[in-house]
Formats: sequence, C-alpha cells, structure tokens
Amino acid sequence: MPSRTATLITSTLTLIALLGVALLVPTPYSEMSPGPTVNTLGTYGGDTVIQISGRKTYPADGHLNMTTVRVTGADYHMNLVESVFGWLRHDDKVVEHDTLYPKGQTAEQADQQNAEEFTQSQDSAKVAALKELNIPVPSRVVVAAVVSGGASQGVLHAGDVIKAVDGTEVKQPDDVATLVTKHKPGEPVVFTVVPAAQAKGKSVDDVPGKKITVTTRKSADTGPSRAVVGIQAGVEHLFPFSIDIKLADVGGPSAGTMFALGIIDKLTPGNMTGGHFVAGTGTIDDNGTVGPIGGISLKTIGARNKGAQYFLTPADNCGEAAKDVPGGLTLVKITTLDDAVKALADIKSGNTKALPSCTKS
Repeated sequence: MPSRTATLITSTLTLIALLGVALLVPTPYSEMSPGPTVNTLGTYGGDTVIQISGRKTYPADGHLNMTTVRVTGADYHMNLVESVFGWLRHDDKVVEHDTLYPKGQTAEQADQQNAEEFTQSQDSAKVAALKELNIPVPSRVVVAAVVSGGASQGVLHAGDVIKAVDGTEVKQPDDVATLVTKHKPGEPVVFTVVPAAQAKGKSVDDVPGKKITVTTRKSADTGPSRAVVGIQAGVEHLFPFSIDIKLADVGGPSAGTMFALGIIDKLTPGNMTGGHFVAGTGTIDDNGTVGPIGGISLKTIGARNKGAQYFLTPADNCGEAAKDVPGGLTLVKITTLDDAVKALADIKSGNTKALPSCTKS
C-alpha cells in the first residue's frame, strides 16, 4: 500500500475516532435556553392560569407574562459537539452541570426541589398581592414536616397548629426552635397544638389546643450539640377567598412577582398595563420584596421573542440584564411589588421617563 494512501486511511480513522469521542463522551456541562413565556392573565394548557373565587374580580385582558428558562435534565450531560455549538449560539448558555445540579442531587430530588419552590412562590405571591391591596391575611405556625424516625413521629403531625411551647405563645416558626433548644437533650418539652384535622381551613384562635409532651433528642448534625424534636415548623396562611394558580410543567420560585401582579390585576378594576405587553421575573416573599433569579438574559430574549415591550427586572439582576438587551425591550428595575405596581401605572399613562432603568454593572 502506498504510504500516501496509508496516511490518508490513518488520518480518516483518527478523525472518525475523534468524532466518536466528541459525540459519545459526556462533558461536565449543561445547557440553558429561553423557555416558554406565559401570560398570567390568560390561559395555558386549557386552564385559566389564575383562578379566583369568593371575591369580585374584573376583566384583565392585558399581558403580564412570566418567563422561564429551559435547561437540560439532571441526568443529562452534553457531549463535546453539543457544548461547542451551545457556546456559539447567542440565545443559549452553556454552564457547568454542578451549577444547576449540585453534586449528588438526583433528577428526582431536583424535580422535587423545583416543585416545592414553585408552590412556595405561589403562596408568597398570594400573600404579597393581598397585602398590596390591604386585604388582611391571617397566618399561624404549623408543623410543616415531621422527621422520619425522629422524636415527634407518631406524636405530632404535618398540619398541626402550634400555639405554644412550654406555655409560651408561638408567633413565628423560629420561636419553636428557640424554645426547644432551651432544653438539654433528653428533657421533655410540652407543645400546645390543635390537630390538623380540627384546624384545617378555619381559625383556631379560640381553641385552647391540647398539650403533647415530646422528649428531646441530641442533634445529629455537625456543630454544637443541642436539643431537637424532629420537626420543621412553618407558616400557614388563611386566605379570605380562593386563589388557585394552575401552571403545569413549571418549577422554581422565579414567577412569584408576575403571579402577584396577575392577582392584583384581576382583583382591581381596569387594565394595569394599558394594553402594553409587559413581561418580567423575580422571586417574591410575603412582604412583597422582589429577589434575583438565574438566567436573566435568556428570559429577556424569550420575552422579546414573544412580543414584550417592557421587562420588569429584579434590581439585583439589572447589571447583568443591561449588558445585552434585546432590541425593542425596555428594562424596568424593581425592588418590591409596590415598585412593580407603580411602574405599570407609569407604563399605562405613558409616563415612561419616570421608569427606573437598569444600567450595566
């Protein structure tokens, strides 16, 4: 065989081998890209996104779109070819896999975490929206979870209302841990609770509750030894009417702000956007504080592709978002839900010069 032919064959086989490696060997990277953007005032998958009953509502036909980021799954690692093409595409972002999924986290655990964060964001959106409208939302401390095999298993139950610990009234979830850790491991602690079945959906302010004694145990985690009872305390809100958010196949906490605005729009006369297409993002807490999210540049792209004119941007994301703003999209900086409501009023009135803008960091 001529040496030139042998060299050509060897080079071809080497190229094929390298291509095979590029296609088959996984890299430690994942990909993010613009995901669906959904109008919180409209429908999705055949369901009205925000459904309110028991309270007068008003027509809301504008656009208050929440935005999402599509990511590769926890069990999927991009190959080299996919990674290179991902780096080259402007609308996609390649990141280290561990950035999205910490080491050891399974796909099931990631899905569970996203679902829990999404549920919490809905609850906080409802509370923040009603507070913005000066509608009272009573709350109480409950047993959010019971540790399997812990001291409280079979004694306390998820949903039980905690009225007091050792006779001291409980007002915040942190009060429970503070009072329990006053004990030494092995000492009894007395909870005054109203069982979940008795408390469900109604006020228990005038219910004395029953006393349940739990023997504390020594904490098993790292750090100083302390007494624990094997429960997680949380907050349960008693909403004065029904607010149901239906949005399948979405997870995480970043839609909270837009959900809150959608609720406010439906509960108030008129159109908050004045016919403009407004999109946005941001976590929200019970007090209406807007927090930062991930993938902001991808969300602005998705929003603009859908037709958005204005994008409500968490203040802590402004610097990153302002580095690459899609043409025709105006970024509006917000720190609180009240900021967002005021910005919508300026957009509706045409007073756009008053809008707080984002600047590059």
